[in-house]
Amino acid sequence: MKFAPIVASFLLLSTMQIFAQTPKPHEVEDFIRKAKFNEIKISPTGEFYAATVPIEHKTALVILRRADNKLVSSLSIPGARSHVGEFWWVNDERVLISAVEKFEGIERPSLTGELYAVNADGGKGEMLVGARVQGEGPGTRVQPKKVEMVAASLVDDLPNDDKYVIISVFQLGVSDPYARVERLNVYTGHRVPIAQAPIRNASYVTDNAGNVRFAIGSDIDLSRRLYYREAAGGEWKLLNDSAKTGLAQYPLGFSGDDKIAYLLVEHETGPNSVVAWTVSSDERKQIFRDDDTDPQPVYYNGKLAGYEMMDGLPRKEFIDPQSVPAKLYRKLEKAFKGQNVFITSTTTDGRIALVLSESDRNIGDFFVFDTTTNKADYLLSRKDWIDPQRAADSKPVSFKARDGLDVRGYLTSPVGGEAKNAPLVILIHGGPFGIYDSWGFDKDAQLLAAHGYAVLQVNYRGSGNHGHAFEAAGKRQWGRAMQDDITDATQWAIRQGIADPKRICLYGASYGGYASLMGVAKEPDLYRCAIGYVGAYDLPTMHTMGDIQERGSGEAFIEEWIGLKENLVEVSPNRIANRIKVPVFLAAGGEDDRTPMKHTELMEKALREANVPVEAIYYPTEGHGFYKLENEREFYGKILTFLSKHIGGRMPVIENQPAKK
Repeated sequence: MKFAPIVASFLLLSTMQIFAQTPKPHEVEDFIRKAKFNEIKISPTGEFYAATVPIEHKTALVILRRADNKLVSSLSIPGARSHVGEFWWVNDERVLISAVEKFEGIERPSLTGELYAVNADGGKGEMLVGARVQGEGPGTRVQPKKVEMVAASLVDDLPNDDKYVIISVFQLGVSDPYARVERLNVYTGHRVPIAQAPIRNASYVTDNAGNVRFAIGSDIDLSRRLYYREAAGGEWKLLNDSAKTGLAQYPLGFSGDDKIAYLLVEHETGPNSVVAWTVSSDERKQIFRDDDTDPQPVYYNGKLAGYEMMDGLPRKEFIDPQSVPAKLYRKLEKAFKGQNVFITSTTTDGRIALVLSESDRNIGDFFVFDTTTNKADYLLSRKDWIDPQRAADSKPVSFKARDGLDVRGYLTSPVGGEAKNAPLVILIHGGPFGIYDSWGFDKDAQLLAAHGYAVLQVNYRGSGNHGHAFEAAGKRQWGRAMQDDITDATQWAIRQGIADPKRICLYGASYGGYASLMGVAKEPDLYRCAIGYVGAYDLPTMHTMGDIQERGSGEAFIEEWIGLKENLVEVSPNRIANRIKVPVFLAAGGEDDRTPMKHTELMEKALREANVPVEAIYYPTEGHGFYKLENEREFYGKILTFLSKHIGGRMPVIENQPAKK
């Protein structure tokens, strides 16, 4: 394989991108083209970079020497369909990798739960944990690796240990499993048990010394339980049970001396807060709470440094404003005005940092920052063919829902124009619970804006980021108050002069697909078309079909958050298709376990029986969202043609059309 052109392209910015005077709008191909790399990290001493690079039908790990950007090695996991997923530097010699597999008949690769390790020079690569681990034959000596049907994930890479990491392991094929935590030798694969989870679906948090101190998980009754144990080990102590308190608590990490643990705490009203818990005295003190937005943790060198609030635009606050990470972030924010900056990885001594700069128009540039000289050098871009000058602005907006609830979202203007009496696409996020749209580069919003549409994204009730009560307000409100928020957003956009009232379309994936079809059924005169992508349209069948109900806790979740089976008929779009008056476009994947393709087939059938114009496209090997380039190209080409036909906008220019099946 030829890696030199890939490395060279990492290090050059296109002069056409910088100096184009009359830029043309981006086309579909620009947005669907796979990034040149997925992730990049600096090694502990700063001698190397490691990056995951998609190449042909594999994803490889590329190691570059920082001094001269010379390729040291290119590594891949054995197997025709195996990919490198996430990776972690354990030391400057050894890299731990999570394996991803493209399973037969499914386009999108999936995590296998296998952990693989390899040296930076490409040597001594082997599978350490997972279903395909091979024993070393019969004999009396101790086998270094266990042969068992398990999946593993990293808990702590132990920055001060060059030989071991902490992992979580659970048995494959078990619904709602109890995980155990183990110490893994990254050279031999030898594992030593540390603790057994006290709760199903557990994740763990360690202190700065690598001791497992917290376990947080959920049981089949959906209760979120937080457990704690002493640094020396011993029995787990229950700190919070949401089944009793009605509210959850989540561990964020420890202070540098491990005397204080930081907890993210839910409240009955308003946003979540951060609480400092002094372990020895059991004293709790709230140290941060925003007026309306949940804090998200910001880490530096593995330690909690502060929080980011996505309060329209991103804002960071720090536990200690005079700390090294706080001062460094403030310095970077001044240098990269208008961008959201993140320190993605650092050397162990903190001298060299990799900095990601991104925005609503910038999909992401990486810089190498020397903290001793305060110099930032450009390294590479995720997609250097995406020109920020040819992208669209996205601005935060807010309005009052009909019941007085504050609802927020983002408005993206058409490229080269204004969001004024424009054709409008309401782009509805999936989830729906706990998920939310945020300020940043959104592929679908930018693609639509490049073709002449204003785009409105709405964080309706049930979305995350604004506290427990706002999310809980969406319980059992599919097709009801949650849908009313979408309607109220549409009417707000009309009153503001943003949208041409005769040119508005709904579009979304998963729950967003449901809400798009429910929207044109509930408000048949408000919209001109709807696009449903991998959506759920027959809600009663969610109790019997799909991967949610297959879990032990799945049925409880569906009943509590979506509704009882008998109450969902009236808010199922396929059951009320005769109310729909506008054209519909549907798309689904045959390997979708979340919202099986049967939902779309039922919706299409109901629309045809109601004489509603409908186009539908099915990809048998795709899952819950399309992955294969040819399929994405066809899908986006068809929906842009559909939108252009019904609400105006620019027709797509599609390159390399696949042959007709």
